[in-house]
Amino acid sequence: MSKSAQLRIPATYLRGGTSKGVFFKLQDLPAPAQQAGAARDALLLRVLGSPDPYGKQIDGLGNASSSTSKAVILSRSQRPGHDVDYLFGQVAIDRPLVDWSGNCGNLSAAVGPCAIHMGLIAAARIPENGVCTLRIWQANIGKTIVAHVPITHGQVQETGDFELDGVAFPAAEVALEFMAPAAEDGAMFPTGQVLDMLDVPGVGSFQATLINAGIPTVFLNAQDLGYTGTELQRDINQDPQALARLEAIRAWAALQMGLIADLAEAAQRQHTPKIAFVAPPAGYATSSGRRVEAGAVDLLVRALSMGQLHHAMMGTAAVAIGTAAAVPGTLVNLAAGGGTRNTVCFGHPSGSLRVGAEVARVDGQWQVTKAAMSRSARILMEGMVRIPAGSF
Repeated sequence: MSKSAQLRIPATYLRGGTSKGVFFKLQDLPAPAQQAGAARDALLLRVLGSPDPYGKQIDGLGNASSSTSKAVILSRSQRPGHDVDYLFGQVAIDRPLVDWSGNCGNLSAAVGPCAIHMGLIAAARIPENGVCTLRIWQANIGKTIVAHVPITHGQVQETGDFELDGVAFPAAEVALEFMAPAAEDGAMFPTGQVLDMLDVPGVGSFQATLINAGIPTVFLNAQDLGYTGTELQRDINQDPQALARLEAIRAWAALQMGLIADLAEAAQRQHTPKIAFVAPPAGYATSSGRRVEAGAVDLLVRALSMGQLHHAMMGTAAVAIGTAAAVPGTLVNLAAGGGTRNTVCFGHPSGSLRVGAEVARVDGQWQVTKAAMSRSARILMEGMVRIPAGSF
């Protein structure tokens, strides 16, 4: 029986938006984990408590959901014109997998505050009172995020009265701008069309909007799936057949979007693409029992992350929603009533969220300049995380 000691690694545990994650300073990681690879993945899996065949992550800091099984690595930016480099890992719960293929829009709100807390930002950049504007290099996808972090008496202001549906308590508002969030190595609409027909053997054929903005996402009509768009987590996550069908659709969409070369690769790429379904406005009761009236939103959206319906909305998927809503003819735009718009308010299982996007058609291709939304963030715990020696 192994009796090796435990390692102590400096870490900070934060809520960002409707997610939680363990944040590390790159230089604080053990030397083997300071580089991408198996050692880093093994360390993060052990920190979060994965893989756990019971699905609970009891022996780690994960909380048994895709929203809380996340890790972030920060460092002073090596990118000109940027303040901090931000790397995100989505840690699977029941499998030995860390997915590095995309960003987390919710935890993006915590990057600026955490970077200041970790001493990664020069003191001269931080005002005594006001807003500290930081340029963040999102290393997973090679994109810039601008975070506007409130400062009081030279410290990050974390408490406040900004309310975010899906989070129980108010906090200070952190405004985010996702600059040019579409993929640079391909079209924002990978197939060149805003509306496609997606054929999924054994499942069916579906109208779909396939977009790569914020995060690769496939949008479907709720009605085509037999849904209303008012579903809550229990309506989807307790239905294994529904989850299997949605995963099959997601896998074939990944293939059609050119994200994978073989269908089998989708199982190892759970973080991207996301799959979401949309519907016109309708009244519904949120997961907290609060009523959202049809007139309060432009459309309804439900999205899955890591094979489960999300309790609110992923931040990166919100970017995709805002961008798609601004492009006439997408399923998102049509569900919102069509026409031209640069902001949209959508209903999700926990309430509603407003997101804006600036798009233009250039040389026959749709381009997005930026997407913007507000989230909040708060440090929950700081100190040392412990893992058994020999875990990586």
